[in-house]
Amino acid sequence: MTGGRARYMSLLSLSVPQKIMFSSIGLMTLVVATAEIGDKTQLLALCLAARFRTQLPIVLGIFAATVLNHLLASVVGVSLASILTPEILRWVLTISFALMAYWMLVPDKLDDVDCPTEKPRYSVFFTTAFLFFMAEMGDKTQLATVAMAAHYQSVGAVVFATTLGMLIADVPAVYIGDKLSQKLSLVWMRRISAAVFVALAVASWLTPLEQIRVAG
Repeated sequence: MTGGRARYMSLLSLSVPQKIMFSSIGLMTLVVATAEIGDKTQLLALCLAARFRTQLPIVLGIFAATVLNHLLASVVGVSLASILTPEILRWVLTISFALMAYWMLVPDKLDDVDCPTEKPRYSVFFTTAFLFFMAEMGDKTQLATVAMAAHYQSVGAVVFATTLGMLIADVPAVYIGDKLSQKLSLVWMRRISAAVFVALAVASWLTPLEQIRVAG
């Protein structure tokens, strides 16, 4: 009881910026987790699990690919924020989040070429990491990571939150197949994700220009 109370008091003692960052991490995790449900990369995770019949190397491959991909995306987002004026950045973020909200409502399909049908030439881990990294290029969650990195201007926090969101959605898919997605309403998952992006678009537009500062 004493330890729990101490942790609770430590949370209360956080500064306002720290509390905002914690809430932002939770929001980013929610955005990516809901966006990943039914996304092309989750379909790829299902396919790989069914093809290779092993879970841990696939999960580790997804983790490695996501960290690397979202690290690059976050660096791009923060770099964009550093070269744009606050006024232009506000317009870019507002439009980007609004477009992402619309895109979230569009269901994804996994092309046959994305799923291996033959025995992998390399290990399951490297095969998964490569395929997942390539599938994530230009995907919803990658572009969402770029936009959120430009908005929050924190590479570490964005990579942590978006990677966590991807794992929350993809790890159960690897271990229990599509049973989880069958129990969840993909339509409502897409609607929730779209609603969050609408909220981010509104928040970006309403943010005072003097509060939109470049990173670093």
